[in-house]
Amino acid sequence: MCQNIFRFVISVLITGFASVQAGTLSFASDRATPVALVREALEKNPELKFFAAEIAAAKGALKTAGTIRNPELNTQVGYKNARDNSGGASGEGGTWSVSIQQTFEYPGRVALRKAIARGDVDLAGLYLEQFRLTLTARVRTLAYASSIARERSLAAREVAARFQTLSDVMAQRPPAGATPLLEARIIDANTLNLRRQEREATLSAKTIAAELNQLCGRRGDRALEVDAGELSLREISRSTLIEAARANAFDIRIRQRELAQEGFKVALANSERFPAIAVGPYYSQEKAADKEQQAGIGISVPLPFWDRNAGDIATSKAREEQAQASLLATQREVERRVAQSAATFESKREEIAKWQVDTVAKFREAVELADRNYRLGAVALPVYVETQKQYLEIVSALQEMKKDALQAAQELEILTGLKLYREQERP
Repeated sequence: MCQNIFRFVISVLITGFASVQAGTLSFASDRATPVALVREALEKNPELKFFAAEIAAAKGALKTAGTIRNPELNTQVGYKNARDNSGGASGEGGTWSVSIQQTFEYPGRVALRKAIARGDVDLAGLYLEQFRLTLTARVRTLAYASSIARERSLAAREVAARFQTLSDVMAQRPPAGATPLLEARIIDANTLNLRRQEREATLSAKTIAAELNQLCGRRGDRALEVDAGELSLREISRSTLIEAARANAFDIRIRQRELAQEGFKVALANSERFPAIAVGPYYSQEKAADKEQQAGIGISVPLPFWDRNAGDIATSKAREEQAQASLLATQREVERRVAQSAATFESKREEIAKWQVDTVAKFREAVELADRNYRLGAVALPVYVETQKQYLEIVSALQEMKKDALQAAQELEILTGLKLYREQERP
């Protein structure tokens, strides 16, 4: 009996040491918090440069829209032969002329072009803000998902280590009938299943780490371990969320800006029915029989006989109607997304609130108690196995609820601009 106890203690120590070693090998990596990862992503994400360049391009277009056209210089050089019809004197000589013309747009046209270009700058800024907020939400969600996967892997490893230790002890006992043999097979099967769950959680953590590295501008194969703290969830009424979404949702603000753009384009198309006017001085000189000089002011105006810009006007009005319909559809879509995300958030927040702070700790104590009493013969195998499984299910269920609540909160933050959670860093 003492020999069996000694073997049991040694196997526990060896298994525990191997578990720690495995944990070190699996998760030896850079440690980071969600806040630090978000900060790094906002500094180093390569896609941010694309949106910044888009703003620079829009500002360049704005500068171009307000630039006055360059004046045009026209010159002519030729030869003239003058002859009197009555047979009088004749003469010949060179001729030349020069003129400068400055084009003046129809009043208000430049202002409309500048308004359209300024709207493009605003749109580029909105897209940048939307991407930054979306990037922040994605990085934070992945960071907590990575932490959750790691905790699930550690919990599965903890329970699998108990089953493995128990299996090793039972393997040292001589078979005493069918019942001990079947119990040993059940324990082995649970050990294999738990090891599978551990590997899946570890794989999930590594997959998430690869995406996090990409978003943060790192190498994809860089090891990463996220140390996430607890989340404190706020309660906000659904009507408040919908009102905030109507005012702050990026999709709605973008559609509103696009509608304003189309209105300016309609006004510009109507303005372009009237031609621009080119005005400027001219000077010409001829040296044939006599020397002649001319100077004056020239005006050039296209005659709108055939093209009244009807096609562009019709097209711009149709685009404006499309923008109006798109704005209305986007408003309804945003309200639907807010309602769905708010329902999910409220449900998960209420479920999490029903859990006691020490729920997981109590179940961990229960599995340890079941483990000790099973070895003493005071607990049957079905109770022991069910206790271990329920512990894992409790850990997984709580983590999944937190992940779903965070995802819904992040979606609501993007739609409304309101933060429904408060991060609590680990001490």
